[in-house]
Amino acid sequence: MAAEPRRQELIRRLNLAPNGIATLVRMRADLLELKAQNPDLEAVDTDFAHLFGSWFNRGFLVLRPISWSTPADILEKIIRYEAVHHIGGWDELRRRLAPEDRRCFAFFHPQLVDDPLIFVEVALTREMPPNIADLLKEDRAPIRATDATTAVFYSISNCQEGLRGISFGNFLIKQVVEDLRRDLPRLDTFVTLSPVPGFADWLSRERQAETSNALSAADRSRLAALDEPDWADQAEIAAAIQPSLTAAAAWYFLRARNRNGKTVDPVARFHLGNGARLERINFLGDRSERAMRQAHGLMVNYLYKLDDIETNHEAFATRGEVVAAPAIRRLIPADRSSRSLVPGPNVFPPGVRSADAPGRKGDKEFTS
Repeated sequence: MAAEPRRQELIRRLNLAPNGIATLVRMRADLLELKAQNPDLEAVDTDFAHLFGSWFNRGFLVLRPISWSTPADILEKIIRYEAVHHIGGWDELRRRLAPEDRRCFAFFHPQLVDDPLIFVEVALTREMPPNIADLLKEDRAPIRATDATTAVFYSISNCQEGLRGISFGNFLIKQVVEDLRRDLPRLDTFVTLSPVPGFADWLSRERQAETSNALSAADRSRLAALDEPDWADQAEIAAAIQPSLTAAAAWYFLRARNRNGKTVDPVARFHLGNGARLERINFLGDRSERAMRQAHGLMVNYLYKLDDIETNHEAFATRGEVVAAPAIRRLIPADRSSRSLVPGPNVFPPGVRSADAPGRKGDKEFTS
């Protein structure tokens, strides 16, 4: 205890006050904002994160279904906290919660009983969806939950800025899978329909770089059409862009690394770290303004194959291997699939493993 910062004891005592934990979560939200301008506050934040890691561990979390009959004050927060696909109001929320083929689950803490920590929205379908519009459109025809074979996690939203960096999502997905399998035994496929928030920025840097292992001269020429604001509305231009864009996306997931040697995309790091495999790249999967700006409309499916989750997690966590479907590996042209990488800000030596070869070691590491 002598080596423990005295700040931690102060934080513990504040936690004992009425509404203490809610107050501390708000305090850390302010601290994170201040830390951006004052790095000396990092030690204080470390103390908060250390204690929150204990106070918000899985043993204290309560999983609750969110439905159209959930109290209105919680539903209002679901609308406000939705961070992936904006909820335009009560009518839209009802379309996401009321139909038989829709589910929503949230983690709560005993000291924050009416304020969710994180929630996931689930669509029950007969197949893996390639785009978000089909899941969210107003005039879609619902199916009976008992007819569904696929559960699609299409939005996961963290609710408390003050709990940034405290991991709940991995527990949430695994618990929801268990609950859904118990209630709906016909479900045999569990996938996400996920955004790719870092792709457009990465691709812009590759297009502007003097040399790029990810893009050929022909790719650069085709992808110049991305600078036209209405390219996605022109069928011929979109068709011409698609092969180069999806090949670049495959490189982005399988080869690109940040300065720490980690997969560039934060959503990919989350799902791959949870043991999912990269299953499919969906061209123009999301035509919303934000998705077009962040990812040129790209979305991906991550597959949670229950028998492989632990193996995939170990491969990614210990060796940095990205387990991917063979179809995604084939998107990288053969003349570039084994090309050496030049160490730099956007690419570092990765490991990649094909999902159809579970016992195979990762591809030979690339070196400069």
